[in-house]
Amino acid sequence: QVQLVESGGGLVQAGGSLRLSCAASNSIISTDGMAWFRQAPGKQRERVASITSTGSTNYADSVKGRFTISRNNAENTVHLQMNSLHPEDTAVYFCNDPVGDYYWGQGAQVTVSS
Repeated sequence: QVQLVESGGGLVQAGGSLRLSCAASNSIISTDGMAWFRQAPGKQRERVASITSTGSTNYADSVKGRFTISRNNAENTVHLQMNSLHPEDTAVYFCNDPVGDYYWGQGAQVTVSS
């Protein structure tokens, strides 16, 4: 089974940046699509970015132009560069495949202050 570990969260001011990382327990990054999701208190989990095994990306409208997803097949990691952060980006961020097929990890808390 696949284990996913997110890291890189923290507290930043509005307009700041963070880079999240996701490490997989085996070599799924090179063969499966991957995605980042987020869940804020009282809200549904939503997919914010995805990347295919060949490198094509998609983004939720709310983060287009600000977030960039990338992958490193050799390291079996996926990353999310988040720029120009807004308070509404505050959430716990999770990685998974684009349809959430793997067990969810603990996520990385991102808090953006006003």
